[in-house]
Amino acid sequence: MSVAAEGYADPIQAPGTDEREWRAWDGWDRMPECPLPTEGRVVVVAAHPDDEVLGVGGTLARLAAAGVALTVVSVTDGEGSHPGSTRVTPDRLAELRARELRDALVELGAEQAEVVRLRLPDTEVARHEHRLADELAALLPDAALCLAPWTRDVHGDHEAAGRAALAASRAASVPCRLYPVWLWHWARPGDARVPWRRAARVVLSPEVQARKRAAVDRFVTQIQPLGDAPQDAAVLPPEEVAHHLRGWEVVFG
Repeated sequence: MSVAAEGYADPIQAPGTDEREWRAWDGWDRMPECPLPTEGRVVVVAAHPDDEVLGVGGTLARLAAAGVALTVVSVTDGEGSHPGSTRVTPDRLAELRARELRDALVELGAEQAEVVRLRLPDTEVARHEHRLADELAALLPDAALCLAPWTRDVHGDHEAAGRAALAASRAASVPCRLYPVWLWHWARPGDARVPWRRAARVVLSPEVQARKRAAVDRFVTQIQPLGDAPQDAAVLPPEEVAHHLRGWEVVFG
């Protein structure tokens, strides 16, 4: 556990690493560029709607621009992001987040993407991991690549979704790359817990960066408070969003 996480049961709830520290790191140039498919179909797995845009939204924009077909799998509807809210019910939140994802895909130029909602219970993906692997295996046989959450992201749903995607990808003989979301919060540059030697970068042009910024802005339920009460606070305040607006994205092989 990092120094910042001491005294906190959950590193995600602890104070995070400032984005300026990440930007100043000299480790980025040691990462090779990740090759992307130029044809076929890519299956993108997300534990919650917004994970895929935060983690690899620029990658999705590049793939869409190249004419690669996209299947975006929402494992849960993200209905558990504000469990104590009296402003929005879980069912309403699920529909709002599904709409936000669709709007975000339009911003990325990926409005033709197929969206598959599996509707597994938010925060309980690990209990349904084998079922999820079977569901994903049915979507993967003709895919050129699978993108999925990193299996060590320190979020139970992310890690379970990543494990299921890896299992399904192996069964279908499809390459799989894993993208982090919360890593940038709880880790530090050069952190020994992170497999940097397996990391690769996807470089984003200024146009793609602008598309991703606009896509992230579509997730209003996550980046803005639902109300004034503490339980309605933004899940992704500006300092968290900043981690996902660089000119590159990182995936692990």
